[in-house]
Amino acid sequence: MTQPRIALVGDRSPAVRAHVRIPVLLEALREQEGLTLDAYWIPTDAVGDLSGFDGVWIVPGSPYRSEQGAVQAARTARELGIPLLGTCGGFQHAVLEFARNVCGLRVDHAENTPEGDDGLLIRPLACSLVGHEAPVRLAPGSRLARLMGGERTLERYHCAFGLNADYLPVLQEHGLLFVGHDDEGEVRAAELPGHAFYVLTLFQPELAGDGHRAHPLIAAFAAAATERHNAGAALPA
Repeated sequence: MTQPRIALVGDRSPAVRAHVRIPVLLEALREQEGLTLDAYWIPTDAVGDLSGFDGVWIVPGSPYRSEQGAVQAARTARELGIPLLGTCGGFQHAVLEFARNVCGLRVDHAENTPEGDDGLLIRPLACSLVGHEAPVRLAPGSRLARLMGGERTLERYHCAFGLNADYLPVLQEHGLLFVGHDDEGEVRAAELPGHAFYVLTLFQPELAGDGHRAHPLIAAFAAAATERHNAGAALPA
């Protein structure tokens, strides 16, 4: 029997703590949740046709080798309804994809294009979150709040870039919901309603706890990928 296939889009490195954690978390999902995933690491400069995957996880570790590869991965998942999880750099590049291809904006990511001739959608944070742990307020009724079982959570970061708030109105007008904020009101998470699973977080759920139990968000992503796989398997040949 085949297992759900997920694409881990990112430039794998033993120096990135989240990358070291992910295999351990996938094993924990198998042992504790009964969710077995067939995971493929795909470098950003080798992203090809992802249509056959049951889930796409754009993992931390930017600057990526290829901005375009990360953006294309997010676009494929969004357009084909494939469960998408974007964490840290994954959040940034998925929002960049949405801004460009849904909103029609000419925008850049400051980590990749510091000058930002077309306008910086993703820009340096006023205060770096590298190594920080901080509370996140979750919008009532949001998918993320339901997954976390409440409207407040404490999360870990390893991030120095975030969303330029000047673009929030147009992103919201086109349907992207910003459902997580810090105590100062800065965006920390987003969702796309009507999609099977599309959740983006600036924080890194990979770093939650001791790594031996998957964060509820990661477990929910795995469940969504499994559901997609099972639905496809049930279709007549």
